[in-house]
Amino acid sequence: MKLKPGSPGKGILRQMHKAQEKYLEGWLDVPAHVHHTAYRMANPASERPQSRKEFQQLLNCLEIESSHIVLEDKVGFGVKKGTNGDKLIALWEAHTEYYSYQVWHIHSDATQPLGFGPLRFPGYVFPFSPLGIQVNALDLLITPSQSYDHEELGTLLPGPQIYASKVLEEDISVATSFTPDEHGRERYLIWSPDSLRLRPKLARLILILTTLENYTHLILLPYPAFSRAVDQVQIFEQRHLYQRSLITKELKQATHGTLQQWLEGLTHDFLEVGRLTASLRYRLSASVPYDRIVHSNTLALQEHPLPYGRTLIDYFQWKITGVSDGYQQLLSRIQALEQDFEGTIAVLRTKVELVLQEQNLAQQDQNVNLLASLDKTTKSQVVLQNTVEGLSVIVIAYYVSGLANYLFKAMHELGWLPRYELASGIFVPIALGLSFAIITWGRKRIHKKLSATSKPSASHTPDCP
Repeated sequence: MKLKPGSPGKGILRQMHKAQEKYLEGWLDVPAHVHHTAYRMANPASERPQSRKEFQQLLNCLEIESSHIVLEDKVGFGVKKGTNGDKLIALWEAHTEYYSYQVWHIHSDATQPLGFGPLRFPGYVFPFSPLGIQVNALDLLITPSQSYDHEELGTLLPGPQIYASKVLEEDISVATSFTPDEHGRERYLIWSPDSLRLRPKLARLILILTTLENYTHLILLPYPAFSRAVDQVQIFEQRHLYQRSLITKELKQATHGTLQQWLEGLTHDFLEVGRLTASLRYRLSASVPYDRIVHSNTLALQEHPLPYGRTLIDYFQWKITGVSDGYQQLLSRIQALEQDFEGTIAVLRTKVELVLQEQNLAQQDQNVNLLASLDKTTKSQVVLQNTVEGLSVIVIAYYVSGLANYLFKAMHELGWLPRYELASGIFVPIALGLSFAIITWGRKRIHKKLSATSKPSASHTPDCP
C-alpha cells in the first residue's frame, strides 16, 4: 500500500504543512464524513511537540501500521483500511498558535446513506482529550447528490439561518448554518452531482473551509478579554484625567510629601496599565494577519449564491468586520495612555528635583548666614579679648603699683627713702610696662602650646628587619 497513489512516497509529503491538497489528493474520495477540531496552544514552543506525541498516541490507538504513517515535525497523517473496504485517514497539523486534527471516514459504498454525528468507521473512537483550548469543531459531510432544497437543508443543519452557495467556479455546493449541533460541532454539507469534478477540488475546498473557521474563531477568541479591557482602559483614562487636573491646579503649591504621594499613585496605575498591555498585545496583535488570511480565503472560495441561502462570505465578514480594527485601536489607546502616564510622572519627577534644589539653596543660604554670624561673633570676641587684655594691663599695673607703694612707704619709715610718694608716682609707668610685658608673654606662650597640639603627630615608620 503506497502512501500516496501515483507519488514517489515521502518526498512530496515534506510540503504537507503548506497545502493539504498536495498530500491528500489521491486518497480522498466521496462519499466522505470528516471531523475537524482545532486547539489553541498557550505555549506553542512546548506544546507543539506534545501535540505531536498525542498524534502518535492516536495512531497507535487506531492501530495504524507504521508503513501507512507519515510524520514530520509539524504535520503528519496515517491511513487505515477497514475490513469492509472503508478508509480512515487521521491528519494532524501544527501551526503558529494552534494545531488541528482531521479524521476522514471514506465510504467504499457510494450508495450507503451518510449522516452527521459520530464517525461510523468500524471500531473508531477518539481515545483522549487533546491539550489546549478548543477553537472550533466541524462535522463535514461530502456526498454526490443532485441537489438539496431549502427544506431538506433545514432538517440536516441546525439553526435559524442557512448559508449556502456554489464554490470554486464549479458545480460544487456548500451549505452550513454555523450553529453547533448536539455534539458541539458546526455542520457543513458539501455536494455535487458530478463526483469527478468534486474529487480533485475536495482537498482544496476542505482546506479553505477549515482555514476560514480556524482563523475566524482565533480572531474572536480574545473578544471577551477585549471587552473587559475596554472597560478597564476607560477607568484608567478617567482616573488619569482627574489626576492630571488635580496636579495642574496644585502643582505650584505642592509640597515634597504631596509630590511623593502623587508619584506613588501614578506609578502604581502605570504598572497596572503595563501589565494589561503585556497580556493583550500578544493575543490581539495576531488578529491583523489572521484577518488577512480570512479575507484571502473568502476570495479563494469563489462563491456564487444559491437562491435559498446567504453566502458563507456574508457570515465571515459579518463576524470579523471591525473586530481586528477594534483590537488595534484598543492597543493604540493603551499605548497612548502609557505615554500619558510617563509624561505626567516625568513632570512630577522634574518638580521634585526642583523642590529639592530649592531646599538645597535654602540650606546653603542658611549655612552662609550662619557662617556670617559666626564670623561676626568671632570678630566681636577678638575685640572683646583685646579690650579685656587692655583692661588686664591696667588692673595688673594697678595692683603692682599698690604693692610698690607699700614697699616705698616701708622704706620711708625706715629712713631709706625720704619721699615715697614721688617714688610711687614714678613707678606707675614702670608697672604698666611690666603688666604689658607679662600679658604679651602669656599670650605668646598660649599660642605656642595651641599650635603644638594642632599639628599632626609625626608617623613613625617601622624599621625594616
